Amino acid sequence: MIPALDILARGEHWLAVNKPAGLSVHESSYTGPLQQTVLGILRHQLGQARVHAVHRLDHATSGVLLLALDARVAARLSAQFESRAVAKEYLAVVRGEPSDEFVVDHALAGADGRGATKAALTRFRTLARLRLPIPLLRHPEARYALIEAHPESGRHHQIRRHLKHAAHPVVGDVQYGKGEHNRLFRQHYDVHRLLLHARALHFVDPDGAPVCVQAPLDAQFARVVALFDTGA
Repeated sequence: MIPALDILARGEHWLAVNKPAGLSVHESSYTGPLQQTVLGILRHQLGQARVHAVHRLDHATSGVLLLALDARVAARLSAQFESRAVAKEYLAVVRGEPSDEFVVDHALAGADGRGATKAALTRFRTLARLRLPIPLLRHPEARYALIEAHPESGRHHQIRRHLKHAAHPVVGDVQYGKGEHNRLFRQHYDVHRLLLHARALHFVDPDGAPVCVQAPLDAQFARVVALFDTGA
């Protein structure tokens, strides 16, 4: 049985949930039955036939997901994303030692490289760095960083692709990352997920009030963040 989703905040015609890593928003041949998606779970959980996803989160990414309870509100909220009026804040663990602050301004094509290439910009800030005394390839230690990401556009896999472009791929990313780093975290820290989390979302309720929704980390991600806090 799939557990109910954690509802972080709710308005009259919308709600925000903490999407777990490994759960897709929409049904597809990749995700399986509708009941095993965010929309399917919420329709059952809320007893409501229609729930509309306002924006996207990757299957492997956790964190704040905004949904509308009717099509009119979905359109109004989606317009805020399209006009870049919504502020999005992510946490990621990446390989290497990036600068304190850096910007990736790199145009991206659509899914699997299809479609037109469109402008895409993400701002990053390094929160903490970590050196693990674990030999990796030719190096006597493994180096990682906890970073904050603020995407100003919403292209397919934008943060993950921009971090790969910057040579700081996300740990746990099987598509754009490095297998040796993913294996290190699986073997030493029992982490089996992409370390990318949508931590906060700032938008305007259709009634005009500003809203900020924040999502807590799951146990695996929190365990990794604790490494940075303790220096372990």
